[in-house]
Amino acid sequence: MEDLGKNLTEQMLKNNWGQRYNALIKEVLADKDVQMFIRSHDKLTKDDILKSFSKLYEFVNVKRQIAAGKEVFIPGYSPNLIISDHHIEVEYIPTKELLAKQKQLELNRRFKIISLPKNVRKANLDDYFTNNDDRRVALLKSLEFIEKYTANKNEFCKGLYLCGSFGVGKTYLLAGVANRLAQKGVQVTLIHMPSFAVEMKGSISKNSTLQKIDEIKKVPVLMMDDIGADQMSSWFRDDILGVILQYRMQEGLPTFFSSNFTMEQLQENYLTINSRGEAEPMKAMRIMERIAFLADEVNLVGDNLRNSN
Repeated sequence: MEDLGKNLTEQMLKNNWGQRYNALIKEVLADKDVQMFIRSHDKLTKDDILKSFSKLYEFVNVKRQIAAGKEVFIPGYSPNLIISDHHIEVEYIPTKELLAKQKQLELNRRFKIISLPKNVRKANLDDYFTNNDDRRVALLKSLEFIEKYTANKNEFCKGLYLCGSFGVGKTYLLAGVANRLAQKGVQVTLIHMPSFAVEMKGSISKNSTLQKIDEIKKVPVLMMDDIGADQMSSWFRDDILGVILQYRMQEGLPTFFSSNFTMEQLQENYLTINSRGEAEPMKAMRIMERIAFLADEVNLVGDNLRNSN
């Protein structure tokens, strides 16, 4: 095939556009991507190419700016040459980096965390440490839930109540499940319960308590992390936690929990005795019935992984 760049350049030089412009023509037509594009569209005439020279220049110039790390007028998009009605045009397509960023932002919107460190978003079920039967069972039940729930969101699926000592991976497992669900398009909220209790107390002065309750209780999948780690008031147990759990039970919305207490211990040591030291066994029983309806208890036993390094 003839030297396209040379012939086009010679034709354009006849127009006597000046040395600087002629040098620019040579530079653009010497670009490998431009040459490949022209060769792959053999129906383009020399006149077609010459009339579209400004588009070829735009393509080469923007491409070089991106390669040099300079800011371009459409950040996150790279130029691409196309044919439109026998004319060469430049379209801008999102880069892999932009697509990855957009995907992560979308996942973050689906997976909401409240009062927990941002690194929980990195939790991955593929990396979950299964060094004993309890942890293997917990992972298996988590995967079973994901499969069953995503197959039919209209069918009620019980969540998990993960109990065990400090550092055995309860929060990590919850976050891993949340991430996997978010990847499948499910809205999930993971909330640190002791911090949530403080936030709800502060909402009274802002007159936003009912709004916050409404937001939490309607989440498609709700995860209550570290329940039982604070001193519970009767108000929070009955008017906040009770209302949320009652709604989720009635609507059949999946709910997960993690705690250092077993279900029995949670009822006796946390839900029954309020912050004034008063015993309220019947109210505690009502809350516990809702938790047991919403989640199956899974006991995690193992070393404290936070101190494993």
